[in-house]
Amino acid sequence: MKPRLVVGITGATGAVYATRLLKRARALGAETHVVVTPAGVLNVHHELGLDRQALEALADHAHAPGDIGACIASGSFAASAMVVAPCSMKSLAAIAHGLSDNLLTRAADVTLKERRRLVLLVRETPFNLAHLRNMTAVTEMGGIVFPPLPAFYHRPASIDELVDDTVERVLALIGFDAAAPKAWAGL
Repeated sequence: MKPRLVVGITGATGAVYATRLLKRARALGAETHVVVTPAGVLNVHHELGLDRQALEALADHAHAPGDIGACIASGSFAASAMVVAPCSMKSLAAIAHGLSDNLLTRAADVTLKERRRLVLLVRETPFNLAHLRNMTAVTEMGGIVFPPLPAFYHRPASIDELVDDTVERVLALIGFDAAAPKAWAGL
């Protein structure tokens, strides 16, 4: 069976992480499921010029954020992992407090309760105390807070290289053996 990856997209900046993640996961043979918040659609359009239809075409399956009865809302749906990229502070807070107020936050809650990998590419700086407490809460529940901070030791020549390396690091973290993040070779 192909690994299943759920990708949530919120309205935080960094939509390119989501599109690259969906493309790369598909290339690695994963079955991808995407759920995009309304603010996520606005941001994807603003940052990348894509509409909802073009964005959803990057995934094998697309789910509406209001469709709380979708397959990804159930623990019986055997997803390998879920990544929220980018993850707004609003979605982080909802996940940290178990609100399950839309399909994205419900799928994240299910991922945590089933003890599967949940990775949140949180996007906001500087962090205030509420952000930090919410990140702590998610971490204590087993989630992984992964601000998409670039590595420079491999001397990237473009923003594309920075984004691609972050995506590869995320894929390796959630168990894709074929992921190829650039490793530190030492001095």
